[in-house]
Amino acid sequence: MQKILWADDEIEILQAHVLFLREKGYEVVTVTNGDDAVYQVKNNQYDIVLVDEMMSGKDGLTTLNEIKDYSPQLPVIMITKNEEESLMEEAIGKRIDDYLTKPVNPSQILMACRKLLDKKDIITEKRSQQYARELAQISASLMKPLSAQDWIDYTLKFFRMDMDLDSTTDTDYRQILYDHRNEINKEFGKFIERNYAGWVAETNASKRPVFSVDIVNNYLIPEIKRGNQVIFFVIDCMRTDQFFSIESFFYDDFRVQKDYYYSILPTATPFSRNAIFSGLFPHEIEKKYPELWSLNEDDESLNRYERELLELQLQRSGLNLKNDLKYVKIMNNEDIKNLEKNMHNYLDSKLLAIVVNFVDILAHRRSDLPILKDIVPDEAAYRSLTRSWFQHSPMLGLFKQIAETNALTFLTSDHGSIRGLHGTKVIGDRETSTNLRYKYGRSLKADRKHAIYIKDPYEWKLPKRGINTSYIIAKEDYYFVYPTNYNKYLSYYKDSFQHGGVSIEEIILPIVKLESKKIIR
Repeated sequence: MQKILWADDEIEILQAHVLFLREKGYEVVTVTNGDDAVYQVKNNQYDIVLVDEMMSGKDGLTTLNEIKDYSPQLPVIMITKNEEESLMEEAIGKRIDDYLTKPVNPSQILMACRKLLDKKDIITEKRSQQYARELAQISASLMKPLSAQDWIDYTLKFFRMDMDLDSTTDTDYRQILYDHRNEINKEFGKFIERNYAGWVAETNASKRPVFSVDIVNNYLIPEIKRGNQVIFFVIDCMRTDQFFSIESFFYDDFRVQKDYYYSILPTATPFSRNAIFSGLFPHEIEKKYPELWSLNEDDESLNRYERELLELQLQRSGLNLKNDLKYVKIMNNEDIKNLEKNMHNYLDSKLLAIVVNFVDILAHRRSDLPILKDIVPDEAAYRSLTRSWFQHSPMLGLFKQIAETNALTFLTSDHGSIRGLHGTKVIGDRETSTNLRYKYGRSLKADRKHAIYIKDPYEWKLPKRGINTSYIIAKEDYYFVYPTNYNKYLSYYKDSFQHGGVSIEEIILPIVKLESKKIIR
């Protein structure tokens, strides 16, 4: 039985209301003044408090303030004869949860209490009904042909449903949702395997999804040619749901426009980010600019020439910016502080490209530090930590500086990540790459149920490192483990955030346009 405390100096004339609430299953305790109300809250457990605004002695606002100081989470409804806006603003400022204007009838009191007391149960019930309908619709849709846009729509729906659960502690719904996500990723892997080679072979870009290679050409270059100053952020390894977690920070200062695109394969920095900056698929980069990109180098050095690749892409489109192109790579908070401090030195360029590596570093460090895995046990915590980082790092101040300028800002990611929950055995020679979600080399063998096998890399516009080079790319939430010390590495990498494979989390990404609200174009 839920317990209501009602404080009103005329409570005797409200006995019909009290009786009505008791008949509806509530226990109601009444007091006639603010001091008794505060005493009751301090010495007993209540689920909700009703407070009359005009009581003799300690008035309702003072009583409200003292109750909230002692028990901030206890819902309080104020009942008042006063309809003045200033009074309501003052009450709301003191964390009032709802208010009613006299005269009130018993049904009004009941509905106000139910709205606060039963809100969680009502939301849970409605959510379960909504989820059941939507997940059933998605499952049914997976049985028929889907377009690239359909998969984007399902990805956004999944992330929104997942984030709706962040405010609850109910793990049952989340497990149901994740079971459906696994079903979605299984079908998405088949969809990519059927269509990717045809997409990358298509000379007409309008007949395939927007890819990493299209971002600069489709979004940045047209604005530069119109004479606009452009700032381009690439946050490495940021999933779409992680962007959703920081999205609200932009709305005070920017008009926000969102599109979505497909990362190229493999969904890993050496491939996908170079594709963004070059406007070329990996095989085309190696063929056209062999001095800037080669699989014979280690993965880290493969992204040394992003500025040069961006400059070459601009030149191919007829833009020769020279010193009007600036590029910054941010590896830690100190780098962000330095950029924020010296931003005025960069804002005179026509194009400023900024790569932010924090989220990617977080994903990698989580595998190495058990305490970080405890702090970030799942996707919900990963989103929360991303939001906290953005809010409390100099990144937020950086964007507020940008909002004071005429610049158009574009924000994107090069690839996402997925929690690797299932290992699958792989066999390869000593020259095989070390990545967990994709590998290239000779004589590669893996279970085809868990991986896409690419015998001819050129068909997927991937470079070869030798005559017999092939690729395997993990599907769903699988990661590759060698037979040697299999159980050791299976356990070590399980439940780590990984990238390079085929999943909606890694492939479908946001490209966001931010236009300052202070600028009228």
